Amino acid sequence: MYEVANPVSCTACPLQNCPGLRPLDQRQLAYLQGFKDGEIGLDRGDILIEEGAEHERLYTVLDGVLIRSRSLDDGRRQIVNFMFPGDLVGLQGAFDEPSSHAIEALIDARLCRFQRKEFIELISTHPRLGYDITWLAAKEETALEGHIVSLGQRSARERVAYLAVWLLERAQSTCLADDHNIVALPITQGQIADMLGLSLVHTNRTLRQLEREGLVEWKSRAIHVPDLAHTAQYAQFDRQADRCRPFI
Repeated sequence: MYEVANPVSCTACPLQNCPGLRPLDQRQLAYLQGFKDGEIGLDRGDILIEEGAEHERLYTVLDGVLIRSRSLDDGRRQIVNFMFPGDLVGLQGAFDEPSSHAIEALIDARLCRFQRKEFIELISTHPRLGYDITWLAAKEETALEGHIVSLGQRSARERVAYLAVWLLERAQSTCLADDHNIVALPITQGQIADMLGLSLVHTNRTLRQLEREGLVEWKSRAIHVPDLAHTAQYAQFDRQADRCRPFI
């Protein structure tokens, strides 16, 4: 993790142009420029927040993708979610308690940094931004509900197809993928297994079967969903459930 020498101005924020993110108005951008506490960069595999550690800052993903995970004492890991540009990192735990999870960079990432203690002022000064923070927390819970349903009710093929569609849609909405239904993410079969509660053997078999059926082509560095609508229907993924997300 390193300090970014030339942070981007909020008025030139690249997130303003992402189709799945709701642009901030000029008054909000001006306020956030003074609220922002710099930027940090992460290389792939860098840890932003360690599980069980205290942290005094919140972050907005400006570029890249992060992994949120929890571990057991014996080293087994559950990937809980993936975090995309516009997501607020550090909001997922109680503000005054150690982090219940770890945050790691899946790919090289860049994040805006904020002092957590200053969010009380932000909420009182800009109630709309305070509402947006609440909305982001609620949306995170909704995403987790979808993943829990996959673990409990979907078959292995449906789980992998659901995850592929979810990742691709998030990437398209946040300027990380275009309309060719391909997203360049180096997600390993082990990480898929950690997310979906499958063994490595079952994961490998499931990926090969989905590719034979033309539903998902999941390679070591990219995910391709040839027919997004068809695969979403197969996985019972509601593509209409999302709308433009706010960001801070």
